Amino acid sequence: MASTTNSKIIKASPEKVYNAFTEQKALEFWLAPNKMQGKIHDFDLKVGGGYTMSLFYMDKTAGKTAENEDRFTAKFVELKPYEKIVQTIEFHSDKSEFGGQMTMEVFLEEKESSSTLVTIVFKNIPDGIDPKDNETGTEESLNKLARYMSDN
Repeated sequence: MASTTNSKIIKASPEKVYNAFTEQKALEFWLAPNKMQGKIHDFDLKVGGGYTMSLFYMDKTAGKTAENEDRFTAKFVELKPYEKIVQTIEFHSDKSEFGGQMTMEVFLEEKESSSTLVTIVFKNIPDGIDPKDNETGTEESLNKLARYMSDN
């Protein structure tokens, strides 16, 4: 099973960045990579809770779950406000190459000038997901997070 790590400095406090990771409307905006749109179907912010989310492709890309959709369930394993978030992710797919439980760890480190170093580590990436594609998608999401933070 593969893993990836992406980091980006976001011009916002760790509190504001943490909130963008733990608020439904914010996640819908920034978590979906470019050329995708996010929709959260349910949300329960607590350890043991989580959310179900669909990422819809805006082009003709085939999804993992449906024709143009990647649907997954995320469960919060650890919520350490303003410092760390750990969640497991399982795709809703009949295809065995997307099966299994992937882990997403988010680390927030305060930097100078009211900035935060955000590091996202994915572990146990399913065999059907190319780690390079995962890195690219995560980089796009972090760029959208930076835009979201500058607009809010």
